[in-house]
Amino acid sequence: MSSHKHKRDFEHMLADSGMPVTEQEAKDHWEQKLADSGSTISNASSVSPFWRLISAIVTQPLLWLVHSIVNTWLPNSFVKTAKGPALDILAWAVRIERQAAQPAKGQIKFSRANASALQTIPAGTVIETSPIGGVVYRVATTQAATLNIGQTALYVNVQAAGDGAAYNLPGGYYAILPSPLGGGVTAVNTGAWLTSPGTDKETDDDLRERVRNRFAAVNQWHVDATYIAMVSEFAGVHIRNIFIEKDAPRGPGTANIYILLDTGEPSPSFLNSIQNYIMHGGNHGHGDDIRLMAMPKQYLHLVLDVWPQPTLSAAEKVQLKTDMEQMIRAAFRENTNYTVTTTQPNSRFSMSRLGQELHDQFPGILDMDFATDRLVNGWFVYRLSHLQVRFND
Repeated sequence: MSSHKHKRDFEHMLADSGMPVTEQEAKDHWEQKLADSGSTISNASSVSPFWRLISAIVTQPLLWLVHSIVNTWLPNSFVKTAKGPALDILAWAVRIERQAAQPAKGQIKFSRANASALQTIPAGTVIETSPIGGVVYRVATTQAATLNIGQTALYVNVQAAGDGAAYNLPGGYYAILPSPLGGGVTAVNTGAWLTSPGTDKETDDDLRERVRNRFAAVNQWHVDATYIAMVSEFAGVHIRNIFIEKDAPRGPGTANIYILLDTGEPSPSFLNSIQNYIMHGGNHGHGDDIRLMAMPKQYLHLVLDVWPQPTLSAAEKVQLKTDMEQMIRAAFRENTNYTVTTTQPNSRFSMSRLGQELHDQFPGILDMDFATDRLVNGWFVYRLSHLQVRFND
């Protein structure tokens, strides 16, 4: 429902209560009041001194009040329309607080081929990505670590350089050491590297969904809404990315809760923390057997043929190819740098829609052809094993 529709609804609420909501309605109301009192105004012109005085000291303040009630007070009284601090207060009433932004935390794998000597990895060692939509993302080690003699690999805790979900990149993205460590040491994030996903400050829409879900879970019977409410309390997990398989996957009383991140994949330790909260913290229904897991995935080899606009230069074609690849990867949950329809479980993913979104984003595309027409997801999401964008003259 649009804000204009809300405004009309609130204006109707005031009108139904008998309050004038327009200048003409106010003037008609004052004239009726004067007539009912037996008072007669000989000069009824809108530019008469009397009506100019009434407009200045009565009608305009009334319209200011109506504007404030319609645009601020009433919208901020309802979960559906409240924003910012007003929505925070309504959320507080049901014991929910807006989640703050936080940096991604996880582990980076450091490896080497020659393990004949000790190798120190200092605290603050930076690992970064190649540019994604013109942005380079960085994480840094949070403590010093040592590769001992004979040891070829080591996982070291890292934290993102900034807050936000944009740092929750899939395995293989963090792989550049801007300051080489020597000794042939390389670094890379593996598939499920996130021990604590990075989050943006919770949006009004996401907070509103959690508040609405709270009303469905208010009786604390262990229904879907109750489990969704518990899982969504963990930072980085949005209600829209919680999926419950409840057709007794392991027999009566069993269900699976699948967690999906906007980008990247949660680590086993992160999932275990949610699992323990529900199953070992006394937060599950009697007889319920709930298992938390990452949403399963199936890999896709995606090929796209592109015919660019003939007026593009060689450099513009190279940039277009790079940008198209990143936008396609965003559709398959590898970054959040583009506004694009993402792959979802239990749904059909339209390649034609993705093609239209690419056309809308990049006017340098003349034509394109995906080798795959459509994708139908079950209890899984498609991830890219390989992406090939081929430019044709």
